[in-house]
Amino acid sequence: MAVCKHIVEDEKRLGHTTLARELEKSLDAANRPKSPTRQSTLTTGSLAGLPASRRDSAPLIQVIERDRLRHHMVLQPEVEARFHRIEKEYAARSRLATHGLHARKRILLYGPPGCGKSLGAERLAWATGLPLHKVRFDTLISSYFGETALNLGRVFEAAAARPCALFLDECDTIARARGDRNDVGEVSRVVNMLLQLLEDYQGDGLVIAATNHYESLDKAIYRRFDEAVEIPKPGIEEIARLLKVTLAALDVEPDIDFQSYAGSLDGFSFSEVERIAKNASKRCVMSNRKRVTLDDLETAAHEVKRHF
Repeated sequence: MAVCKHIVEDEKRLGHTTLARELEKSLDAANRPKSPTRQSTLTTGSLAGLPASRRDSAPLIQVIERDRLRHHMVLQPEVEARFHRIEKEYAARSRLATHGLHARKRILLYGPPGCGKSLGAERLAWATGLPLHKVRFDTLISSYFGETALNLGRVFEAAAARPCALFLDECDTIARARGDRNDVGEVSRVVNMLLQLLEDYQGDGLVIAATNHYESLDKAIYRRFDEAVEIPKPGIEEIARLLKVTLAALDVEPDIDFQSYAGSLDGFSFSEVERIAKNASKRCVMSNRKRVTLDDLETAAHEVKRHF
């Protein structure tokens, strides 16, 4: 709540007394003790204590259960090494702290659409054993002046109170560069809030942000992250490996040369290659055949090319 109180004080100094009063009312409501019935609802089950919008009680995050987390990734060796380093540092965070060192906990993932940023967030959550809390921007962003920043504060307060992997997918929604000619005061207010929250975050979990538009982020955002990992489109070697991994549950015609075929998919994203392999598998199963053929793959690839 400390950051929220700073916002109220800033509004008073700017002479926005009406807004300041409205924000103070929201803060008072947040601190007001809940009735026994309401409290019992909030403190039972896996959703206890999760942040919600004060205006309509809509949840501000989506919890993704561990058994739904995807964690198998096919990455270029240097990118894989950076993920592994983040995971190892988190596991050794107590040992690092005894030497006055801090594990990387604010991670920015960037790259083109479909390259595996969301999958990367799920992998980090799975590898560290943290629950994945994905911020719901559809409920966090409000048309009411000042409420988006307050919602953002609630999300970070909850993440600090209960360790999790807090995932801000498409973070450019609230972190785009200030000073744009179409910018309004509320945009700068939210970016300033995010900068402060990232800098002040002392939780025992991770904050993971992802964006397709790295160049559009506010320049000050970059300095708030401990690690910025670019996830590029896969090369031919990674495409071949991904095809093999995705098709592993079925037999494949022995004459298929994955390395050679991967060359025909050069430039496809991870998600597109995975879609091709899965659609080829479905085609094989639905045809009651025992092996995936090259024709299955080529037909699936043609369909993906046609739609993307």
